[in-house]
Amino acid sequence: MNDLPRPRTRRKDTRPAELLAAALDCFVEKGFAATRMEDIARRAGVAKGTFYLYFPSKDAVFEALVRETLLPRIATLEQSATMAGLGAEAKLRAILAMLGQVLADPKLVAIPKLVLAEAGNFPDMARFYRQEVIARGQALLNGLFREGVEKGEFRPLPDLDIMTRLFMGPVVLTALWQTTFAPVEQTPMPIDRVLSTHADLFLTAIKAPTGTGGAP
Repeated sequence: MNDLPRPRTRRKDTRPAELLAAALDCFVEKGFAATRMEDIARRAGVAKGTFYLYFPSKDAVFEALVRETLLPRIATLEQSATMAGLGAEAKLRAILAMLGQVLADPKLVAIPKLVLAEAGNFPDMARFYRQEVIARGQALLNGLFREGVEKGEFRPLPDLDIMTRLFMGPVVLTALWQTTFAPVEQTPMPIDRVLSTHADLFLTAIKAPTGTGGAP
């Protein structure tokens, strides 16, 4: 009898990740408002009291989801903006390619869709996402557009904030398309083609007439 296998126990350091994965599944299925803490605990296979030891509220769960899944990718994008030997245009294209990888992951793209769907009823959620994700992305893109203008790659741009929003608009639309229409399309459009076409159109429109500036 001593050789019977013992029940497997999960390491404590893996449990928060499991709880967050369960939370995201619940948020995707039910929405943020309809999901209860006990729903997440049940999905994760833990007692509700155990869940509260890690996350005291749904807001805390959402904030942890953003910090654990999206912020590391924002940091990677920020690092790409410092790559030596690349001009602003090449960096922007690289950033779009990395964003395409995010949009191709159903788990990751579900988070911005959740924010867009629930922001009206949960302004604190929208405020947090705006500060932690959107603001950092805007600062990154503003810096690259400014760099492109200063190095002669791009023509003078009158309003960097507007340029940044216009640049990100098709990315947001692609994210929504991926979660709404792509699952029911017979032939979904490849994300990389959508974003590379967007880059071609947008960056051609702002390219300096002289073509001077950074490396291709």
